[in-house]
Amino acid sequence: MDILTAKKLIMKHTQGHAAVITKAVTAERYYRNKNDILYKKNADEENAENPLRSADNRVPRNFYGLLVNQKASYMFTAPPLFDVGSQESNQVISDTLGDIYAKNCKDLCVKASNTGMAWVHYWVDDKQTFDYGIIDAKEIIPIWDSHLNKKLLAVLRVYKNIDDEGKTWNIYEYWTDTECWSFQKLDDDTIDCELIPYSMFMDFADAGSGTAPNQLKHNFGKIPFVPFPNNNICTGDLDNIKALVDTYDKVYSGFANDLEDIQEIIFLLTNYNGANLNEFLADIKKYKTVKLQSIGADDHSGLETLTIDIPVEAREKLLDMTRKAIFEQGQGVDPQPQDFGNASGVALKYLYSLLELKAGLMETEFRLGFGMLIRAICDLKGIKIKTLTQTWTRTAIANDLELATICKDSVGIISNKTILKNHPFVENADEEEKRLAKEKEQLAAESDSYKAAFNKEGAANGNS
Repeated sequence: MDILTAKKLIMKHTQGHAAVITKAVTAERYYRNKNDILYKKNADEENAENPLRSADNRVPRNFYGLLVNQKASYMFTAPPLFDVGSQESNQVISDTLGDIYAKNCKDLCVKASNTGMAWVHYWVDDKQTFDYGIIDAKEIIPIWDSHLNKKLLAVLRVYKNIDDEGKTWNIYEYWTDTECWSFQKLDDDTIDCELIPYSMFMDFADAGSGTAPNQLKHNFGKIPFVPFPNNNICTGDLDNIKALVDTYDKVYSGFANDLEDIQEIIFLLTNYNGANLNEFLADIKKYKTVKLQSIGADDHSGLETLTIDIPVEAREKLLDMTRKAIFEQGQGVDPQPQDFGNASGVALKYLYSLLELKAGLMETEFRLGFGMLIRAICDLKGIKIKTLTQTWTRTAIANDLELATICKDSVGIISNKTILKNHPFVENADEEEKRLAKEKEQLAAESDSYKAAFNKEGAANGNS
């Protein structure tokens, strides 16, 4: 790829990406409880014309972080399991995903919730080992075709790098289903003038095949980036609740400011007959009286106090309404104490109904992403997939006694494998099957030993 073509591609596809980055940064900031209330105008500027207002409380509430963590824990505390029809192949896939797989699942959920879509990049390292990692979605610009069945044509990855001299460079990687090209420019320069090749593939360059130091050819047969959309329209979870969270923060912080300001009683003095205000405060404390000077019958000499009235009931009502709306719009579970007692499974499912709807939308999209990732692993490992089955487990408050009873009553009606997968005490149905088989073997061995000993004793008695 020549420089001119690269410039055209980069300028075409980076247009509008700044807005995507801004939106993602805002969601990530709210996830860390850095809400807009913390960055409003300084109180001294806002209250310059109102000397009665001096408090400047800024109290953010991390409703958004709670909702995102709820979804991540609900869906991925027990990460999805994969079955390709062979125990040996399943073990190879599990080993390839590695111990970090569960953490990666939660990170994918959080990143997709913040940015609307998360991305996994996979590659083969210098030891020809399959590896994968989560890429910051702000770096990825996907290029889709215009067909109804949308297909990924290429991926443009844009990120920054600081060289040994302290200069900041913008790096551009353009990935297709056969190769990758890399380019760079100084952060302060324009693409049109200063784009140059970035020799990041120097070790892979092959003079015989004609590959350049900024070119990498791969044999995946597909673009090694897997999309994980948050939902069917690729929107983040903050979109539905940001205005509500900002309203709650504003009302709550304003309430705290009023309570702080009202603690100070403001005295209004007219014709005070004293030397200074310190003397006035001393007289109030010691004598409970104040000396005032009258200048006639029609003067207005006197002492008054000024306080601030706070509409407590209206604010409490607004805070309650806003909190309820946040969990409804955010499709989460309000953690405020509720008296469920020994609730049935139906009542507990109702509690999680909105969260389940949101999780279902994500699961539908994530199933496609995990399917692409597992097939990429199988292609590299030479595994033939008969059927790819994904088992998803939710982590929620449940009535274990009720679930265990249902499993017990289902024996003989459905397969034992299905019962094991749905039993509340079983985390991995395959491992549980192995344990059950081992226990049966031990019981059979003990039974044979007992029979042998009994027969031996019977034979000895008969002979005697």
